Amino acid sequence: MSLDQQQHSKSINLFTAICIVVANMIGIGVFTSLGFQLEGIKSGFALLFLWIVGGVFSICGALAYGELGAAMPRSGGEYYYLSRIYHPIVGFLSGWISVTVGFAAPIAASGMALGAYFNSVFPMAPPKVIALLVVVGVSLIHTTTVKFGSYFQQVSTILKVMLIVVVIGCGLFFTQPQELTFLPSGTDFNLIFSSPFAVSLVYVTYSYSGWNAAVYLASEVEKPEKNLPRSLIIGTLIVMGLYLLLNLTFLRTTPISELAGQLEVGYIAANQIFGSSGAKLMGLLISFGLISSISSMVLAGPRVTQIIGEDIPVFKVLAKKNSQGTPFYAILLQLSIVIVLLITSSFEAVITYLGFTLNLSSFITVLGVFVYRLRYPDAPRPYQTWGYPITPIIFLLISVWILAFILMNKPVESLAGIGTLFIGAVVYLLVARKQLKAS
Repeated sequence: MSLDQQQHSKSINLFTAICIVVANMIGIGVFTSLGFQLEGIKSGFALLFLWIVGGVFSICGALAYGELGAAMPRSGGEYYYLSRIYHPIVGFLSGWISVTVGFAAPIAASGMALGAYFNSVFPMAPPKVIALLVVVGVSLIHTTTVKFGSYFQQVSTILKVMLIVVVIGCGLFFTQPQELTFLPSGTDFNLIFSSPFAVSLVYVTYSYSGWNAAVYLASEVEKPEKNLPRSLIIGTLIVMGLYLLLNLTFLRTTPISELAGQLEVGYIAANQIFGSSGAKLMGLLISFGLISSISSMVLAGPRVTQIIGEDIPVFKVLAKKNSQGTPFYAILLQLSIVIVLLITSSFEAVITYLGFTLNLSSFITVLGVFVYRLRYPDAPRPYQTWGYPITPIIFLLISVWILAFILMNKPVESLAGIGTLFIGAVVYLLVARKQLKAS
């Protein structure tokens, strides 16, 4: 590839990369997970502390991923990093998760939530049909040029953030607050180290997932050695601030009894803030806001599949681009998996399953910062993890805590995640091992 072609292929600037991170993070989680958390936790302080812990966890992960992304600026994310740091099979298994469920399942979950919110406004609209129409439509948009897809991502993300700011502003300044204190009490310390808190942290970390989104498109990012770390860190900080304020708004405006166990907490809170008519409009806007999340994952996910197709000849069809320069077959594969998940899976099972597999993958990757420094001490590092080694250690400790509690409290979903890895290992041994070694 010539220098001009390389420059032309770098069609994602810093602002778009930040939008991808923000849009990937702000999905269904923040509009849905509070209802599940309230089933085990009733303390205002503990609930907000959940989101602080999740934010610190994500920032620590973003700092570590920033070092790896700057040092190895190729699309593919964990698949590429782990193949180089550990062994090709470790990278392949991480890529296998990304290709099969890592992006498809969050897209499906976002589609389910979008359908539920849309159905709250228009009860005659079948939620699954709406979800299917949206994921197909967004996938088709991203089979056009990367430039058009980037513009679509920017606009949808800006509209989503504006929506959240409006909800926060109206909720905090124009409504009567509930009788719920956000100051710590004597029981909060025990609650923070309880099983319900750890399980709730799974939902919170899922809501924050996507802080690493830009690394999957590293080959298409302008000046990746600078812009990748910046996009991860800036995007995560923006989302952490919005999440804290949004959950404070939900809890401050709406009785806990009305939110506990409910999926559409954003719609319920909007009913308190804007009234029934305003809530219907807000439910519609939230459903449209989820399009941005779906778009960011449709944009990022197929790039992992594309890189695997470039490295492993048996999957080379997945690396093929259409005349517009987008990984057409990789997008179609992801769309097919999303459709199956939409038709067959439940929302809560998808989130818990993802919580185990994605936390395991990111744990191994952040640990890779230590391994990469030991194995390749002289490798160029345009950016080094701020707070090293403390920040990656914080991420690793919280990851272990989450993984242990998911395994104990949700063994079926955890075993499903382990089963996915086992299937991937079989595929690697039968198909990919010799080809990866030869490449």
